[in-house]
Amino acid sequence: MAMKPGFRRSTTLPTALALLAALALTLSGTSPAHADRCDDLAAQLKGHIDGLKVGITAANVIYLAHPQAKEITLGCRGRNFTNELYAKADRRKPKPEFFELVANAGAIIFTIPKPDVLTGATRCIKRMGLLRGDDVKMRYRRLDMECTRTNTEAAIAISRGRDE
Repeated sequence: MAMKPGFRRSTTLPTALALLAALALTLSGTSPAHADRCDDLAAQLKGHIDGLKVGITAANVIYLAHPQAKEITLGCRGRNFTNELYAKADRRKPKPEFFELVANAGAIIFTIPKPDVLTGATRCIKRMGLLRGDDVKMRYRRLDMECTRTNTEAAIAISRGRDE
């Protein structure tokens, strides 16, 4: 009586090794190398905005640099928000170039039209004054905007809530 071979060794060994590798990745809790979404956003910002430089990442915040802003950061995945853009101007009444920078970055990060971000940022900064004070919170096109200013500088933080 002749025995039939049940499996071919040449096809089972690579298949078994592939299954073993997939099982090891699953058990270790890691996945194959994927770029973080926040890093992807920073790279996209760098590609679309001239003069923008990507700095270090610390505690889910990527520090950026641009000549029109004294300080600019991209925050990712906080407790109450998905992404946050923070920009600080070097003067109390920012130049139009600063608003253009904020509008370009906000349009890329939050995937809404640039004119909407420009309008919201401009309204927020211009609302600060004698009647409303130096700290203004507002909501525009499903974005939360908070503007603050001191004697020498103005800042804006734009974020979107986690439930939106």
